[in-house]
Amino acid sequence: MRNFFAFCALVLAFSVISSAAPASSGAVKNASSTKIYGAIEAKEGFVGGRLFDVLDSVGGSGTWMEWDVNGVRDPSVMKVLDPLLNSSNKPKMIWAITEREKPLLSVLLPKGMGEVIVFYELGSLDAKPVQLKLNKVLTPDVVFRDYRQVSETEFVHLDRPNLKIFASDKLIRFTYDNPDKTPLRYDPDFAKKTIVDKRAEVNDYLGFLKYEYSMMLRAFVQSTRGIFNWQPWHWYMDKWNSKFMITPKEIEMILSKGIRPDYITVFKAKASGGEVVEMRTTGNGFLEMVVTRP
Repeated sequence: MRNFFAFCALVLAFSVISSAAPASSGAVKNASSTKIYGAIEAKEGFVGGRLFDVLDSVGGSGTWMEWDVNGVRDPSVMKVLDPLLNSSNKPKMIWAITEREKPLLSVLLPKGMGEVIVFYELGSLDAKPVQLKLNKVLTPDVVFRDYRQVSETEFVHLDRPNLKIFASDKLIRFTYDNPDKTPLRYDPDFAKKTIVDKRAEVNDYLGFLKYEYSMMLRAFVQSTRGIFNWQPWHWYMDKWNSKFMITPKEIEMILSKGIRPDYITVFKAKASGGEVVEMRTTGNGFLEMVVTRP
């Protein structure tokens, strides 16, 4: 296991307050597209699951994604965070959610003997796309914080035992196994269909594979910390991922064979250090992400 970590080291009661802004509020107000959305205070701190109850009550059915201090920095986010990170009252945790008209940033801050979550509505998440790379990793306790180690090379997620990681000096392999009752169907007569019918079926498969991709992001990228330079939300953005995603033409070629492939590669990118990141699915509830080094 030392070899893998050497590899990683190289590559890898509440009250709603309408005006409870931290000291940075003046700087934030100067950004016309950013505004304070609100705040929720816990006078004795957010105990147990109350923190995530509060986040869910504000975020609804969306998914909060944790901001990575070592990741690419969106200017809109840093207009909020720079004053906080340079103050004595530094944030404890930071998240963003994008499944709404405008992104929302939440910042957990100390306040007296308790804590406060301040929410900021952003105009957009506006970092320019950069090449994917694997970050240097300070400690495996950060990378696999949500996992328990079961052997020298294997880790199992604390809440989802069907989510696993195999790690060696040559690769990191994530797997999530949740078999579907109705496997993805492949029509043996697809090649005989009209152009219109083919296009409609390809679009259906494209939608399904995009959903599978989002599942892989939640299971693999968002369950670890500090491996990649992209923030979790960058993986969802077309301007960041479009060059690496499966295309309609590739889907049509798969369907034209009329037989079920062992895997479909949905995303494949070469990182700046030569590492290859590949996400693929069987279409039957088995998802995989493999990071290999040259």
